[in-house]
Formats: sequence, C-alpha cells, structure tokens
Amino acid sequence: MADRVVLAYSGGLDTSVGIGWLKDATGKDVVALAVDVGQGGEDMDDIRQRALDCGAVESIVVDAKDEFAANFLMPALKANAMYQKTYPLVSALSRPLIARHLARVAKELGADSVAHGCTGKGNDQVRFEAAVAALAPDLKSIAPVRDLALTRDKAIIYAEERGLPIRQSAKSPYSIDKNVWGRAVETGFLEDPWNAPIEDLYEYTQDPSVLQDADEVVITFSQGIPTAIDGAAVTPLQAVEQLNLLAGKHGVGRIDVVEDRLVGIKSREVYEAPGAIALIAAHEALESLTLERDLGRYKRGVEADWANLVYDGLWFSGLKRSLDVFIDDTQKYVSGEIRLKLQGGRAVVTGQKSEQSLYDFSLATYDTGDTFDQSLSKGFIEIWSLPSKISAKRDLRQQ
Repeated sequence: MADRVVLAYSGGLDTSVGIGWLKDATGKDVVALAVDVGQGGEDMDDIRQRALDCGAVESIVVDAKDEFAANFLMPALKANAMYQKTYPLVSALSRPLIARHLARVAKELGADSVAHGCTGKGNDQVRFEAAVAALAPDLKSIAPVRDLALTRDKAIIYAEERGLPIRQSAKSPYSIDKNVWGRAVETGFLEDPWNAPIEDLYEYTQDPSVLQDADEVVITFSQGIPTAIDGAAVTPLQAVEQLNLLAGKHGVGRIDVVEDRLVGIKSREVYEAPGAIALIAAHEALESLTLERDLGRYKRGVEADWANLVYDGLWFSGLKRSLDVFIDDTQKYVSGEIRLKLQGGRAVVTGQKSEQSLYDFSLATYDTGDTFDQSLSKGFIEIWSLPSKISAKRDLRQQ
C-alpha cells in the first residue's frame, strides 16, 4: 500500500514518537519493524507492543541474530575489519541488515517509503539510505529527526501530551547503540576528548585493571570461520556470544577513538567489543600461519578498503562485492586452532597450529636438522640489492 511507510523501530523515544510524527507529517500509516541483532535489553515482544501502543498499524519483529552473525559478522571477521585500525564496525555492520529487512517488508506490503530515526549529522543515515537505494531504488527514505524537525525536546512533549508508553522522559547522558558484535557509546561528557571514560560507561566488559586469573581458550577455524571453542562445536552466533562473555570478563575490547565520520566531522566514540577483538586477534594469527607472504601483505590493504566501504555505508556496492570474492578466496586454507590467553584487557595468542600451515620447522630452526641452505643467501642479497646499488652509484655521480 503506497499509503504506508515502514519505520526501522528501536523502541526508544525518537522512533516511538516518530510513529505519530510520521503519520501527522505524511498522512501515511506507519508499520514498525524491529530487528533483533543481539542488542539484548528489553523483550522484543514488549517492543512490538509498544509500537502498536504508539500508533503503528502493524508491528513486525524479526529475529535476525543468526543471519547477522553468519552473513555480516563472518565476512567482517574474514576481512579483519577495523576502521581506522581500531573500530570493528559495530554499528556499521548492522545497518545494511536492517535496511535489507526494511526494503523486504516495504516491497511485501507495497509501501513506497521507509523511515529511520537517525539525525542529519551521523553516519547511520547514510548507511540506511544508501543500502535501501541499492536494494530498492524506487523506495523513498524519510528521517523524522532530520527531515521533519523532530527534536528531543519536542519528542518528550509529544509523548507526554499523548500519554505514549515511553519510559525515558529525561535526557540520557549517553547515546548508545549495541548488538552482539559490540556496543557504541557517545555524547554527554565524552564529547570532550580530554575526559576519560568512567567505569559506568561499560556493560559488555569488566574493569581490566582488576586483574583476574587468566583464562585460556582454543578457537577452531574452518576457512576463516570459527567452528568450535575448546573443542565444542559452535555456530557463528554462539562463537561471538561465548567470546563476549569470556573476553568481556577480562576487559578485552575497550576502544576509545576520535573517529572520522563520513559526513566530514570528527567524533569521539567509546566502544566495547570483546568477542570481536578476540576473534580478530585469533583470525589474524591463523592467517599469519597459513597465508603466503605476498598474499598476506596485499590482503591487509584490501582489509582497509573493505572496512572503509562498510563504514561509509556501501555494503551493497559493486566494489564491496568484488572485494568479498577476493577475501573469500584467501580463506580456503585458513583452518586450524588458535589458543588465546585472556587477561588484563588483552587477548594474546599463545599457540597456533594448522594442517595448512606454511611454517616449516626444518627451515626455521637454527639447531641440528636445519635444511635451509644459507650459502644461497649471499647471491640472493646481491641480486635483491642490485637496483639500489645501481641507483646509489648514479646519485654519487650527480654530487
């Protein structure tokens, strides 16, 4: 029905008020769509009912946790994806998944528009709308906060006047987004980069300065994907969930970064992603054992490009798809086991083995049994350094 708009619904103040606000501004009935990506907190049935109580004509809840882990988090893990070498793309990975379901539901209902609760100065507006444009170019995207002048103070007044079931009526000190891959915290006193984060900020991780006895965990990978933890088979979702608990117990995955937003401003962000950081550390170690040198070097450049594309909202772009093909091909031998020691905020690799390993003990050892022919090195060095030697002679002639 062209007289409907599908709203990405979180259950919070802005999207709850956005239901009536959208109806008033556009004349369209609002269908609320809540997508469970492992954010925890409230029961999804309560969120579904709240949307109806706030005026939605229909409220849909999608359990997408396994889909998120398998189709979005595992590609990110295979890419060792870290924006600015620091941030494991917590929010950026969930947006294309939510957008996919927005586009799907809109098509199924015959709606001509979708909506989201993003502001006009963040990255998520771009991620939602670029994804929808790639999946369903005929759909119109509406952002009540950005396009329809829905400010927080107006939202509170609107909710109070209409008796909407919104628990939060006062300004929270932080803006928080979370899913099973991690948790993002911003605004409030964090907007001054000189202010250190306080312990109350964190939920997924315990204080790493309170030292606990170390835990060791063995992660088994098959073609770049974790398939077992300490010998027990796991799905991708279970791997992330279990490592969130194990690594989070030791404060692994706390990140404090001044981030370059796509919209051209810098923002100070605090993240915690214990499972993501532990898994990426293990996966990188296994790649160092199983990828040949030049492939590993080249892949690191591709990883940075991949992370930039995903951060910038281009999950469904042609370049991203092509990079996925390359990355998937690199993973065919990335199978084996990695042992991690978890303690004091760190996930340290203490053991690595693989049937696909390129490490040859007889070549690497300096003891009896060494099969490396050291006499070959002299000639290799002479040929390797020949271009530098020739150019150096030219430089000397010009002096």
